[in-house]
Amino acid sequence: GWPGPNERHQEIRQDPHHRQAAAPRIHRRVKSAIEERAREKAAGDRADGEREVLAKIAEMPEPDRALAERLHAVVKASALELSPRTWYGMPAYARDGNIICHFQNAGKFKVRYATLGFSDTAKLDKGSMWPVAYALRELTPDVEATVADLVRQAAS
Repeated sequence: GWPGPNERHQEIRQDPHHRQAAAPRIHRRVKSAIEERAREKAAGDRADGEREVLAKIAEMPEPDRALAERLHAVVKASALELSPRTWYGMPAYARDGNIICHFQNAGKFKVRYATLGFSDTAKLDKGSMWPVAYALRELTPDVEATVADLVRQAAS
């Protein structure tokens, strides 16, 4: 007769040509970001946030670098209480150790736009639903004004 389910499972496991489903692989860019976060945690309070953020921005290819430099200036001018630091290898801005917003350059994950993201500690709540990330392609004066307003509100 036919083998029962347990017998068939045993046969499959013993078959040298049988391939088990591979464990899901973490994409190398995501893995790199996770490893950077581990290094950031290890550095803890010893880290010089401003220097690290500027170094990360300097590593970015154009046009991400110019966008990040301008965004850095807008965030710092809009909310003096936020401290720059890196978060998963990205420029971020924190209050009392909690990330309020971060910049993800397009090149980091090879996407077509950069992102300004806000954490759950950002005070952007509006009713039952509100955006927590914004796509950025360029910083026009209107976009800079919107970013400044969002950062001020998030840090309030």
